Amino acid sequence: MGDLDQLRDVFAGTWDWSTGGEEWSTWWGGTPSLWFGGLLPRIHAFVPAGTILEIAPGFGRWSQYLKDMCDQLVLVDLAPKCIEHCQQRFASSTNIEYHVNDGKSLPVADGSVDFVFSWDSLVHADAEIIDGYVAELHRVLSPNGVAFIHHSNVASIRRSHDLAMRAPKRLLRRLTARGVLLDVFAWRAADVSADGVAKMASRHGLACASQEIFNWEHGRFLTEAISVLTHPASRFARKTERITNHAFRQEARLYASLYAASSFPDASA
Repeated sequence: MGDLDQLRDVFAGTWDWSTGGEEWSTWWGGTPSLWFGGLLPRIHAFVPAGTILEIAPGFGRWSQYLKDMCDQLVLVDLAPKCIEHCQQRFASSTNIEYHVNDGKSLPVADGSVDFVFSWDSLVHADAEIIDGYVAELHRVLSPNGVAFIHHSNVASIRRSHDLAMRAPKRLLRRLTARGVLLDVFAWRAADVSADGVAKMASRHGLACASQEIFNWEHGRFLTEAISVLTHPASRFARKTERITNHAFRQEARLYASLYAASSFPDASA
């Protein structure tokens, strides 16, 4: 799972985009709740920024906020339908540049990007794709530029993944919903881990300033990671700070049940 052909087939072809990707935010109580409660607190030190690049924006769930935090927003996606939708959705915004890419390169100038953002997209990408993007980050980031990349951590718990893949199909969804088995329906790349991405960064001349390893919607399994990457001489560079967050699922449930409906009345809690 997670190679370029599969990603194109799913997100440029068979995926039902009728809700614009909003279905991926419902367990947080909606996209506004996830943005203001989960994402903005994690990136606030890096925005506003001169130029922001978003990798795999889909139908613009996060672009709607990022566009107002920069002089220029660059959207890069391998699915033409996603770029076309964003062009229509943000037609009144004059500071957005759009690119359909090959799923591994970033069509922007060297040293031109101050903040790179990707959430809930590259978790599906295998190690070869992530490695290609990390190499590109070294090229495109400005001297103090930072990349905030959400990716898979399943390679670190591969035995749990393989156990779930071998489970009887008639029981798999039920056991996943109960948190007994790792959620393979979330389609996290099985060959990517936080350790692996940190090594990629070092190999390509970047510093890994921090990593957060965390669980997702179902259960205790630490399937997710965020890596914050920058140049070694950047003002954001430091010895890697890594935290393990077992409470991300509870964090989401708290926002969904207590805050989403009152703070964002149009959101579905």
